[in-house]
Amino acid sequence: MPRPTAGTTTATTSSRGTTRRAFGAAALGLAAGLALTACGSSGGSTDGAAKVVKETSNSPYKGTVLSKQFEKPELVLDDTSGQPFDLRKQTAGHSTLLFFGYTSCPDVCPTTMGDIGVAMAALPPEEQKKIDVVFVSTDPERDTPKVLRTWLDSMGKNFIGLTGDLDKVKAAARTLGVMVEDPIVNKDGTVTSSHGAQVLAFMPSDDKAHVLYLSNSSVDTYKHDLPLLAKGVPA
Repeated sequence: MPRPTAGTTTATTSSRGTTRRAFGAAALGLAAGLALTACGSSGGSTDGAAKVVKETSNSPYKGTVLSKQFEKPELVLDDTSGQPFDLRKQTAGHSTLLFFGYTSCPDVCPTTMGDIGVAMAALPPEEQKKIDVVFVSTDPERDTPKVLRTWLDSMGKNFIGLTGDLDKVKAAARTLGVMVEDPIVNKDGTVTSSHGAQVLAFMPSDDKAHVLYLSNSSVDTYKHDLPLLAKGVPA
């Protein structure tokens, strides 16, 4: 299936009879950089959206460099073993890739996580251990720890899956300029949900997000950048 690009909307119907939408990020050109917003069906606020600037000549990263570094959000949810997982504390001092999505998404979520999985597998084992890949469910009612683990294992067996209180998820995402909406039950009984499709990379030096990857980032981009993240190379 073609990869959704930044600023596009994908609407699909899953095998569970649930209609979902995964939204890419819209990058608007500004004189000093780019303003990143996550599109949504309800036209939610873009307050706190990340300011980004691509520094091709200055940064070793192919991802989009953030001009404002974001703190790792305070978020405690259940991991795939059913135990509480404190995102900030348990990934402290590790390069961390953070993505919000849901397992029944047919396109952008498995494509993004699959690309990261391919890039991670290309790293030596000792470098893989230096990067935490965290997937936070935006559909916790359906994404039980068991469902989440089974889905993630096809991408990377060491990937961290978190699920739980959607209000906590929304609040954490909002601090990063990522939009997550409540699922909407349609008249025909289907459910529509939407979420920002960007991946944020947090550096081990300060546990802040320095680099962002849009939904159309290629596997080659991740293959190029992950060795840098493993080494903690500044953006």
